[in-house]
Parts: sequence; C-alpha cells; structure tokens
Amino acid sequence: MEHNVLGSELVPCSYDPLTGYFRDGCCNTDDSDRGAHVICTKVTAEFLAFSKARGNDLSTPQPAWRFSGLNPGDRWCLCANRWKEAFEAGCAPLVVLESTHIKALEFVLLEDLERHAAPSRNASF
Repeated sequence: MEHNVLGSELVPCSYDPLTGYFRDGCCNTDDSDRGAHVICTKVTAEFLAFSKARGNDLSTPQPAWRFSGLNPGDRWCLCANRWKEAFEAGCAPLVVLESTHIKALEFVLLEDLERHAAPSRNASF
C-alpha cells in the first residue's frame, strides 16, 4: 500500500485524463521513475504556459503517446522538481494532498504543499 503526504493511503489523482508514471490514475512511483511524478496537481493556464516555456509542453495533444493535452482544471501527476521550480517562480499549481505520494517530501516541504492545497473532493476521479 502506497502512502500520501498526509500519511494515509494514496488516493487516485485522475482517470480522465489518465495520469501517473504508470498511467494507473495514481501518483505511484518506483526507482525507474527518474522524474518522480509524485505530486497530484490541478493545473492552471499560468502553470501550463510556464511548463511549456521550460520545454515541457503539457497542453498540446500528442496522439502518438495517447496524450490529449491538459486543460486548466485537469488533475495531473507532476514531477516533483517541476512543481518546486514553478513554486519558486510563483506559479505552482494547486496540490491534491491525499493523492500526492509521500516521496514528494524528499523534494519539497509539506508546508509548501499545504499552502497550495486544492479543496478536497470525494467525487469521482
């Protein structure tokens, strides 16, 4: 059982769009995940523009990878260092704490994640 940054069981981040390093809907990880795709975010237009400017275009569809592109409001398992970079630049997306893997704490402070916490929701993913 994987745990989130709150110490409880990791909750799925998103099935639509399907996210996660393993494309299982969760921000699960292992040693092969060099990017540490562990922070469940709710992306914003500002963040998507920031990420694109940094060379990681998450908004343009990539059919070859079965990726339809992200839109503001979508939930996505983000690389911990990309979130930290956006945080330091003042444009970090909101974080879904219950869906953020505990490994995120190796990269960022819990207090920073909590300050950017999205409202909790119990609806479908």
